[in-house]
Amino acid sequence: MTHFLDILKNLKDVKVIDASIDYSLYTPIQLAASNKDLTPSVLKDAEAFEQYIENHLAKNKAKVAYGGYLETRNLYKRSTVFNDAITDERNIHIGLDLWIKAGTAVLAGLDGTIHSFQNNTALGDYGPTIILKHQIEGITFYTLYGHLSLESLDNKSIGQTVRKGDCIATLGAPPINGDYAPHLHFQIIQDMENKKGDYPGVCSSKDLPFYKSNCPNPNFLLKI
Repeated sequence: MTHFLDILKNLKDVKVIDASIDYSLYTPIQLAASNKDLTPSVLKDAEAFEQYIENHLAKNKAKVAYGGYLETRNLYKRSTVFNDAITDERNIHIGLDLWIKAGTAVLAGLDGTIHSFQNNTALGDYGPTIILKHQIEGITFYTLYGHLSLESLDNKSIGQTVRKGDCIATLGAPPINGDYAPHLHFQIIQDMENKKGDYPGVCSSKDLPFYKSNCPNPNFLLKI
């Protein structure tokens, strides 16, 4: 794990959305359950949620809002994907979210190949999703790009080569993107556990030790 984190930390100039937007125009955003401005009416309405994001960007004179790794959120309470009668509630976010308008270009963070892709259509899920496979210094790992436009899955094939900085997708709008305000869910995964086109982006507190290890902070790579 230490060697893998060192690899991520040593990689330079990585962007996963519109390369023309400088990191100086990014601003952090906090969407944890402790944020009292995120009322149920905002969280359940993609349009109201998008307006909340837009207001935050305007206030901070920014183009992209980012954050959310290991954040405990109420955002998922509306969906049975994260809450059912059998399993523990999943409400801890294990990727990094980048909030910006639908249609924004999504870029391959690193050289690699397409591992898998799929439209995860349930309410609150990823919607169109692409997973890339990477190999650096003998270590294989994966990056997941969720909440894409439906057109992003066109002309894709498993094993297809991608280069760092290639536009591989665009951000989707609700309801195609899982019915969220437009954003990219970006996640690093070491072991895909034989999954294809999908991988948990939210976990329960009981499973957090495993997912924290298997899905390290994407900002080790992005360095926002």
